[in-house]
Amino acid sequence: MIEHFALGDKLAGLVGRLVDSYRADDRTHHINRIFVPNRREIIEIVELLLELAYPGYYGRQNLTTHNVGYHVGELLPKLAEKLHRQIDQCLCHERETRGNGDAAPSNGAKNPNQCTLAFLEEIPRIREQLAGDVQAAYDGDPAAVHTDEVILAYPGVLAVTVYRFAHALHAMGVPLMPRIMTEWAHTHTGVDIHPGATIGRNFFIDHATGVVIGETAEIGDNVKLYQGVTLGAMSFPKDERGQLIRGHKRHPTVEENVTIYANATILGGNTRVGRNGIINGSVFLTGSVPPDCTVSLSAPALTVRKRRPRKNRESEAVVDGPQE
Repeated sequence: MIEHFALGDKLAGLVGRLVDSYRADDRTHHINRIFVPNRREIIEIVELLLELAYPGYYGRQNLTTHNVGYHVGELLPKLAEKLHRQIDQCLCHERETRGNGDAAPSNGAKNPNQCTLAFLEEIPRIREQLAGDVQAAYDGDPAAVHTDEVILAYPGVLAVTVYRFAHALHAMGVPLMPRIMTEWAHTHTGVDIHPGATIGRNFFIDHATGVVIGETAEIGDNVKLYQGVTLGAMSFPKDERGQLIRGHKRHPTVEENVTIYANATILGGNTRVGRNGIINGSVFLTGSVPPDCTVSLSAPALTVRKRRPRKNRESEAVVDGPQE
């Protein structure tokens, strides 16, 4: 019993220190503010979108031409309700945190009703794009046996799917929510695509893991990336106060019909890879490449040594350099 009371006293002191830390630094808490998006519900929105994008693969199975209309009719109201609520929260959160006075959402493109309806209207167009992405994945990978495998198993397709929906919200001016969506996909696939990036049709990321596509990257039609590719920024310019300058183009442009192989790094807002180009593996590129060109590194010098016979470990000599 004495130990129990002693623990209670210690916990009471800890409560006080934690609360003091909240008062001392407001960067890591959401106290005395009202509006904040619900991350869990945004993930639920992503899951509903996957059901609508790929009916019969995600969510309910055994759909038929007779019941699919009822299924969609059931999903859309759920999606619309959650979507409206989270868009409203994101818009109000933005106004509240920026100190714009009344936290009610603004008119025009920042109206939650209009954004919700406009986004729902975009779903058929996005599905059309996704069909091209799925086909590009199947056509681009000889290991794929069917488009079913591509939809159900390929992390690159999942990442691109979530990006397509998040990009539509980003283009409408919805803050925060698109980034939560793409970072959820990043967690599940290893692919980090900023929702602000512009990506054309028939896009395929093979193997997927470690791919990074920055906010201002522009990618044309029929582009294929392999694992570990980075389309990144070369530097982060700052203003006279030392703050990062945001909103300008920092990431490269990749024109149509380009293939970029594993672990290539392409940096800079002025860097452009011309159409029909090939960037070979492990290339580090900070300058533009004309159309119809292949970029590759010189082959590294390799040293191959024949192993010495081993009589016993005590008599084994230490040899510098790589060993077979």
